[in-house]
Amino acid sequence: VIPALDADHPKSAAKSTRRQIRGSSLLLFGRLLSMVVNFMVQVLTVRYLTKDDYGAFAYALSMVALGETVITLGLDRAVTRFVPIYHEKEDYPKLFGTLLMVYGTIIALGLILVLTMVAAEGAIAGTLIEDKRAVELLAILIALAPVQALDNVLNGTFAVFSKPSAIFFRKYVLAPGLKLLVVVALVMSNASVIFLAIGYLGAGMLGVGIFAAVLLRVLREQGLPQLFDRHALQFPLREVLAFTVPLLASDLVYVVMNTMDAVLLERSGGTVDVAAFRAVQPTAKLNQMVLASFALLFTPAAARLFAREDKKGINDLYWQNAAWVAIASFPIFAATFSLARPVTVLLYSQRYEQSAIIMAMLSLGYYFNAATGQNGLTLKVVGRLRYIVSVDILAAVVNLALNLLLIPRYGALGAAVGTMTTLILFNI
Repeated sequence: VIPALDADHPKSAAKSTRRQIRGSSLLLFGRLLSMVVNFMVQVLTVRYLTKDDYGAFAYALSMVALGETVITLGLDRAVTRFVPIYHEKEDYPKLFGTLLMVYGTIIALGLILVLTMVAAEGAIAGTLIEDKRAVELLAILIALAPVQALDNVLNGTFAVFSKPSAIFFRKYVLAPGLKLLVVVALVMSNASVIFLAIGYLGAGMLGVGIFAAVLLRVLREQGLPQLFDRHALQFPLREVLAFTVPLLASDLVYVVMNTMDAVLLERSGGTVDVAAFRAVQPTAKLNQMVLASFALLFTPAAARLFAREDKKGINDLYWQNAAWVAIASFPIFAATFSLARPVTVLLYSQRYEQSAIIMAMLSLGYYFNAATGQNGLTLKVVGRLRYIVSVDILAAVVNLALNLLLIPRYGALGAAVGTMTTLILFNI
């Protein structure tokens, strides 16, 4: 099959690139839509809750991110990398085997994580986590870890088999809309932060349930269930793990940069320092909005080109994406960096004025990460795993060292300096 495509490689690659750019543009619009809704959610939450309560809630969410990383084991990458390759080659036994292996592993590990947290709640309070409210919230929100892990895998599966419009509705309309309803109910009923945690969990579970039902319908429309043969199933465990396990180093970078800062802040300055950092971080992360929108469809497109051994097509795909991301992200950077102080006060009130410098530093780091394009994803698709692992481990070590050095002395400002420096060095 592959040699027969040789004559059409330039046209095929160009078509894949145009399709990926168009689909990513739709998802970018979806992110802009969800950005408005999520902004409302963030602003209402920060303004309504006390600094202590918001810090405890943000701390619990950071632990959820850690749990999500642990139970995923990098297997979500197997969907966007291997499934399109098996689909391209019509290797359905491995295609279905990969899907069953990924979903089954996440569900099993998710159940283990939730049961472990429930059993160890009493031991954690006052030892690993000093703030009792944070422990209470974590006991509720920990179930979000497997829910969000499944949500990520579902997004990847949709990117392979479905049109971007399906992802657009579920990810950028339904999910933020449910969160907004929860926060509005919180404010209108004058409820506590416990109500917010339960609402977040319920919204996540409802969203995943709807997404899974839609995915099954899409697969039936494409006739894939008729190709399923449980006797012919092949589980490419070695092939998948050889790709995903080394890339757990990438997850290590994410965990260190998005969880350890909250842990160290809570231990040294309490949940108030966590609030000072976490309140403005989502706004600064808007600089990665375009990058993330383009990433979802980038990996399947690059994987199909890699399956055809079309290196020029991958190169063109990368540089066109990098140019679009850098240009489209710059207005966000200008607002969150140059206007950090007025934006912080306007959105989060005078209580968070000192967090403006934190927003500016984080914005610089996140924009630098976005402007350099899908460098990590490209290297992963072409299999340069040893190089990626080395850089990831180095970045994690640098970030942890900076946090240990700066957070005890400078608090939330030290966490911002550590994150910004690590992002810049990591991408260089």
